[in-house]
Amino acid sequence: MASQAPRISPTLLAAIERMDDDSVPIAEVYRRIAALASHFGVVRPSYEQIRILVHEHRRRGLAPSAGQILLDVAVRSRPPEALLELLEGAK
Repeated sequence: MASQAPRISPTLLAAIERMDDDSVPIAEVYRRIAALASHFGVVRPSYEQIRILVHEHRRRGLAPSAGQILLDVAVRSRPPEALLELLEGAK
């Protein structure tokens, strides 16, 4: 048995953000993410993990993407260090 749960792939995290809206039930988001994980050959996250992430996304949104941060830096609504923080968190 693993001592800790596997990390959810950044690809799957981005997919949750794209697939989720309030009209889609969490169970359907889970089914889509599970199919995507199988397609990419990564560990399928548990329903509980997806449920928590969907609730978090619906409450405040997941972390901004690199593209969103770059746009914010370009229009000066976010400091350039925000991109460095994103890259440091990806390690």
